[in-house]
Amino acid sequence: MHVIKTENLTKFYGKSRGITELSFSVDEGDIFGYIGPNGAGKSTTIRILLGLIAPTQGKAEILGLDCQKNTKEILKRVGYIPSEVFFWDYLRCEEVFALSAALRKCDCRKESQLLCERLALDPKKKVSELSLGTRKKVSIVCALQHKPDMYILDEPTSGLDPNMQREFWDLLHERNQEGATIFLSSHTLSEIQKHCKTAAIIREGTIQVKDKVESLSASNVKKVVIQGLSMLPPLQGIKN
Repeated sequence: MHVIKTENLTKFYGKSRGITELSFSVDEGDIFGYIGPNGAGKSTTIRILLGLIAPTQGKAEILGLDCQKNTKEILKRVGYIPSEVFFWDYLRCEEVFALSAALRKCDCRKESQLLCERLALDPKKKVSELSLGTRKKVSIVCALQHKPDMYILDEPTSGLDPNMQREFWDLLHERNQEGATIFLSSHTLSEIQKHCKTAAIIREGTIQVKDKVESLSASNVKKVVIQGLSMLPPLQGIKN
């Protein structure tokens, strides 16, 4: 079963290209890596999938639901971690969690407490007291507390120290083993290679290659030029 499916998905901002004729799918239970440099079209893709913006043309579905027509239902079944997080400074963490749960009409108090313990997060603290990394933890709890069918993650580990990154990925792999599907947008090849089962490389708004991570490493792909990634660790078997 495809939990994400796009057909000829295209987005232009005026005359500027966002993405062009993207057609790809993500299978249920996959940990799917979506990798490319800044400006490649990763965030545009995610915004369309979440129904935050409309495509210029084409179609996108999540969990069999049209991303433009069924946004509310999709957001109830998806956990989203944005690359940059913003919350009202005057709220306590527990109030942020309660608001997120109320929008989905569910009681997540027990699960949010367990997540706070694992992430070493004090739910009584106000957002104004938190560092950027700790605010990212708040976003993680909001995304995980309702135990969604799917996670859409946009640079989710930015701002987290190495120990918290490990704990975060332990949580995600546990959820994946329980049946959840994970869509990870990243510009870090090593993160994709370590955690993902399947990956797609996007550059200048188009997908260059999509395959199982191990197949990408051992395939006959001899040259994948991704401008802006030359300073990052190489994916074994793929040369610039």
